[in-house]
Amino acid sequence: MFIKPYHIIWSVMVCLSNQLTLKQVQINDSFWNSRLKMNIEDAIFHQWKQLEKYRCIDNFRILIGDKEEGFREGWFFSDSDAYKWLDAACRIYTIFPSNKLKGLIDEFIKIIQRSEDDGYIYTFNQIHFPDKQWTNLWIEHELYCLGHLIEALLAHYEFSLELKILELAIRIADLLVQQFLEENTSSNAIPGHQEIEIALIKLFRITNRTRYLKLAEEFLQRRGKSRLKWLSLLKQDFKHNRRLGRVKRLKEKYLIQHPEDKDFRLPDNVYITFPSGFKRRVFFNYVTGKYFQIHNPLENQTIPEGHAVRFSYLMTAAAMYSYETDKKYLPNLQTVWNHMVSKKMFVTGGIGSLPGIEGFGRDYELNPEYAYCETCGALGSIFWNWEMTLLTAEAKFADLLEWQLYNAVSVGISQDGKSYLYRNPLVSKGDVTRKEWFAIPCCPSNLSRTWASLGQYIYSYHGSKIWIHQYIGNETHFTLESMSPMRMILNSGFPWHGNVQIELDLISSEFFAIYLRIPSWVESYSLKINDEDQQVSRNELNTVKTASGYSPFRSCYISLEREWNPGDRIDLHFPMKIQILQSRPEVKNDFGKSTITRGPVVYCLENIDNPNIDIFNARIFGNSLTVEPTELFGDIYIIKGQTEDGKKVAFIPYYCWSNREHSQMTVMVNVI
Repeated sequence: MFIKPYHIIWSVMVCLSNQLTLKQVQINDSFWNSRLKMNIEDAIFHQWKQLEKYRCIDNFRILIGDKEEGFREGWFFSDSDAYKWLDAACRIYTIFPSNKLKGLIDEFIKIIQRSEDDGYIYTFNQIHFPDKQWTNLWIEHELYCLGHLIEALLAHYEFSLELKILELAIRIADLLVQQFLEENTSSNAIPGHQEIEIALIKLFRITNRTRYLKLAEEFLQRRGKSRLKWLSLLKQDFKHNRRLGRVKRLKEKYLIQHPEDKDFRLPDNVYITFPSGFKRRVFFNYVTGKYFQIHNPLENQTIPEGHAVRFSYLMTAAAMYSYETDKKYLPNLQTVWNHMVSKKMFVTGGIGSLPGIEGFGRDYELNPEYAYCETCGALGSIFWNWEMTLLTAEAKFADLLEWQLYNAVSVGISQDGKSYLYRNPLVSKGDVTRKEWFAIPCCPSNLSRTWASLGQYIYSYHGSKIWIHQYIGNETHFTLESMSPMRMILNSGFPWHGNVQIELDLISSEFFAIYLRIPSWVESYSLKINDEDQQVSRNELNTVKTASGYSPFRSCYISLEREWNPGDRIDLHFPMKIQILQSRPEVKNDFGKSTITRGPVVYCLENIDNPNIDIFNARIFGNSLTVEPTELFGDIYIIKGQTEDGKKVAFIPYYCWSNREHSQMTVMVNVI
């Protein structure tokens, strides 16, 4: 048993990481309030309903004997979908407690506790292969599932402070330490899908047990060290397919005995259009280990390759590890981030240009119609950007976080929270539409847990310095080094208006520095303190030209270092002008086309709003574009213009598309 000081360690470790807890930031924002309400009241319960409908939760009930009849359904890694839901639910409950949500959390936690076998939980093996563990680490996602479970348990512990919850997370991690730090030290003993590294570092931050940090380090260090990895992959793939064959035969036998279950079907997989000759590239990506991020040692990896979600989770873990140690991976992290943004990222902030591998293509290979841009890829990039923000205090990372939040991530969930996009192309001829669930529903709850944590991405602090990274309306309380507690109130008009006001509620006058991020899309801005104009120098703009035209390198922080008095007020104004972004000539698929943006929002044409126009070929006058408010989608701003032949066009924010009837859409337009 562990004693109460672990409750203290939680607060201490959060302080050392320079982050605020979920409870410290109360969001009150004209744009985000309705979305967070939807997440809290609708999306999280819809997701549970779908997990029940498609029998993901029943898999655990079958394991513990609460369901006598039934066959385990879903992919071998489907446990992780339930764990991410639990993670999201716990983060939501921490800020907005409700009896209805707590009832579901308690129900599932009890099921998980009964499913555990000395720290091991993986229903695919426990039900179908009870004598097997760690059989195909690169393919079968045991460690990925356990990583998401540890994260969910830590989210539960944050609001409950129940030691038995923390103890379960520790038992899981201790089992992994025994298996992979003490017994199996092979370079092959690494997860094929990154996630456990993130969870182990989070657990280290709570418990201060260095063995968890050491195991995360081992998983990072062993990557790319395996010899004949192609042979190991083929062996694991062969064994995996044999195991799937056995499960298929078991199900056939079960259905003979239970014909009433023959009509059960999982939802459809994601619709994918493959370019010609692509299957050879998929095979090469797989056997070289790029897909799994095992093709190179991490310290040698300078180019983003392979599966986009695995890549972004790996980079997130490397940044977290660097923060906790000696910044060992920082030079590589900077290099690979710069390469991704400059040559392999879409204008929406979406990553992963190739279907099949759900990952990166060649430099400048950014076909807007084939774009995969999985919602989880953008979320993984947000996790990485946040860790890089903490690690470096460089504005470019927070700027990309903002851009992806409003575009590549927000597009993944519908306005009512009950349907989703898995892949997010920039051009759709009508073959992509929202679904209430998927055969692999990894994105919905991943998005919900991120939105529930939105307040943690606004501020960071160190010593007597405060950074304001995101302009999202909120109220927060915290204490800087050697200072009295303070309250900060931030009011924001983002993303439609560029007005930001910050009020300081101090007990007494204090000397400290506030760093304000100047977004990349801003050409000029105004700043006042207590209604007096301020002249604050801005760092020289970095004019890195990127593949997509969006360049976070232009962002910077300005420093306001002074003695602050109770009631001081900062007013910022960022003009939100319509911008026409153009991709580099090397991006062949976008040749001659542009993207319309305003502030941090990317816009698109949807044929619903433009019924008499060929949205893919229309030529639009750039000087005709104007901004107009509308009640559509809950008080947003649209952009209107005129085509060369005199027809009117209307652009909506990209995140809003596919919220009405089946439609066609394009981000890439002809501007003259």
